[in-house]
Formats: sequence, C-alpha cells, structure tokens
Amino acid sequence: MVDLQAKCVEVRKALLKTIGTLGVGHIGGSLSIVELLVVLYEKQMNIDPSNPKMEGRDRLIVSKGHSGPAVYAMLSTKGYFDESWLLTLNQPATNLPSHCDMNRTPGVDMTTGSLGQGFSCAMGAAKASKIRKDGATIYTIIGDGESQEGQIWEAAMFAAQQKLDNVIAFTDYNKMQIDGTIEEICGLEPLDDKWRAFGWNVIVVDDGNDVSAIDAAISSAKCSDKPSMIILNTVKGKGISFVEKEGVANHSMPISKEQMEAGLAELGGIQ
Repeated sequence: MVDLQAKCVEVRKALLKTIGTLGVGHIGGSLSIVELLVVLYEKQMNIDPSNPKMEGRDRLIVSKGHSGPAVYAMLSTKGYFDESWLLTLNQPATNLPSHCDMNRTPGVDMTTGSLGQGFSCAMGAAKASKIRKDGATIYTIIGDGESQEGQIWEAAMFAAQQKLDNVIAFTDYNKMQIDGTIEEICGLEPLDDKWRAFGWNVIVVDDGNDVSAIDAAISSAKCSDKPSMIILNTVKGKGISFVEKEGVANHSMPISKEQMEAGLAELGGIQ
C-alpha cells in the first residue's frame, strides 16, 4: 500500500525541481492538484504505466493544461518515463511541453491548453467508452477560471443529456486565476448549485488538499447514475510556503535556485 502523504511530498519535490531547473513556470495551480493526482494514480484509476495505451484503461484529461508540470511529476514518479525528462520541461525538442501533449508524453491521454477544450474532449471520450462498452471511467480536471468559459457549460449539458455516469470531473477551486481572484473577475457562486442545475451529481470537498477526503469523494461518485462534479476547495501553491504567499502572482512565477533549495528543504527528507 502506497503512503499517499509521502507520495505527495515526492511529487511536490519532483515538481519543484522541474520548474526550479527551468527557472520559471506554472507552479501555483500545479501544486494545488498534487493530492488529487496522487489519489487518482495511486489508488483510484485502472492504469498500467508499462502499457500506457491499454485498452479499457481509465483516462485522466487535465483540461486546465497549465498544470502540466504537476502531471509530468506524477507520471514520472509513477514510472511512465524517466525522471531525467523532468529537467527538459519546455526546452527545444522536449517531450514535456508547457501544456500537455498526447503525442509527446507517455501517459497523457489528451492534448490540452486552450481552456474548455479538454473538458469537451473528456465528454467525447466518455461517450466513446459507452459505445465501446469498455468499462473505463473518464476523469477530468478543470480550473475555476476556466469555468468562466462557455464551452464548459455546453459540455456539461451534453454529459447530462447523454447520461455519462462514467465521468468524474473535478474543479480545482483555489479561487484565483491569472489576473486576480475569481470573485474580482467573474464570480462562480453558487458553483455547486450551478452544476446540480445542469443535471450533475455534485460533491463538495471542504479541504481539497486532503487525500482521504478526495478518495472518499471519488468512491462516492462512482456510485452515482449521473456525471459527477467534485468541487475541491484547494490552496493555490499548496505545500511550499513562499509560493503560497505569492497568491495570484504564483500562477506562473520565477523560481531561483536558492528558492528551489529552500522549498526542497521545507518539504523535508532526501532531496
């Protein structure tokens, strides 16, 4: 049995080294979904890192594509590719571009980055799975800023109408986007009621960085006869104090070698 908390530390370290080596990157919204990724890849998803294209596998489509560095850190620690790849993030000829690319990175199920499109692709994948009757669950992560996109709600209507109960979606509700807080720019409340009105099963997790709460929410969603939206109240930059303190500015921020070393020390253990 994998120690989920220890795994979160391992993924955060890999993530910090990835962005710290490059010197800049999308760290805030990457750190906020580490617990979710760990629960999915280590406990909930039917996957095989030795066979990334396995038929009938569960799929994760990270529609908030700027969180690609977190996905890469998770995939690397899970064995999809060698950890040395992480140090090539966003470099020429890399297999790890800034936003996820299914044609370059083993374990990435959909190319994402243009906000809203990954979510629509997830609904298409869920419909295809229903047609194929392969038993796959389609997981997808959207951002709260991304939730201001109309494409999200078009896809939401489609999922309910098509009765895609094999969809489990997550909102990374850290309350911040690139230009300010969600409320300052285009508030989403009441977010849970909005999703219920669109015909979805809704679960709100008060602490979206709690692995036990995330795990319980996913297990509950698997019992629903509707598509499920799990709203995770997360902290942008979670786990590294100097990143958390930057607030909105941590969407994409420079990380010096000294900051990287300080962050690794804060996380503790072997660096």
